[in-house]
Amino acid sequence: MVGSLVQRLLSRSHPDGIGGVARRVREENLTYLDPAKLELLEGCIREVRGVRGDFLETGVALGGSAIVLADQMGRRRHFHGYDVFAMIPPPGGADPPAVHERYRTIVEGRSEGIGGDTYYGYLDDLYDRVVAAFARHDMRVDGERIALHRGLFEDTLRPTAPVALAHIDCDWYEPVKLCIGRIWPQLSSGGLMVFDDYNDYGGCTKAVDEFVAAEPTATLRTTRPTAVLAKS
Repeated sequence: MVGSLVQRLLSRSHPDGIGGVARRVREENLTYLDPAKLELLEGCIREVRGVRGDFLETGVALGGSAIVLADQMGRRRHFHGYDVFAMIPPPGGADPPAVHERYRTIVEGRSEGIGGDTYYGYLDDLYDRVVAAFARHDMRVDGERIALHRGLFEDTLRPTAPVALAHIDCDWYEPVKLCIGRIWPQLSSGGLMVFDDYNDYGGCTKAVDEFVAAEPTATLRTTRPTAVLAKS
């Protein structure tokens, strides 16, 4: 049942079907997610309305998709966003050469930001900018209902409450693997994990596929624009 519902969400392709907040974060250059990915994320939010748990995002960047998640999660949930809020850590040995080339572009200062803006990893005040972006959308990062956790995932990501939806947007093999390993035990039955980079970075693909091969309660549906993992 869950798998078929996820498959229908993945199969939809209506770039103009995103909500008002999603449109605004794109207009404000706060997210790299294109309309198709935002529409999928919003569809997953609707799909877990009856599932117990909080919303999580690993890899907040400028905060656009985090704002969408927090705006639509409902009053009874909490949102937790995790990021170093600085330069992205390097890829590892399980990531393909193209990923290392991409990282070289970033650390050499040659990466372009959204719409001509400065690349977010070069900003010294990224955390404060994300907090301000939430505020512009009438949401307060209070550490309770909406919390941002600054630091490496291995130091900060330790969810103890049930999770209904997790958006995993951290690019490389090791962080994706770590996020799955720490979130999955808390993911409620019927909960979803959305992998932004499944079709973009080979390390993410490898981490997800390895987990699915070893976990009988995981159902993966993959297509463009990305992949969703459901827990039975």
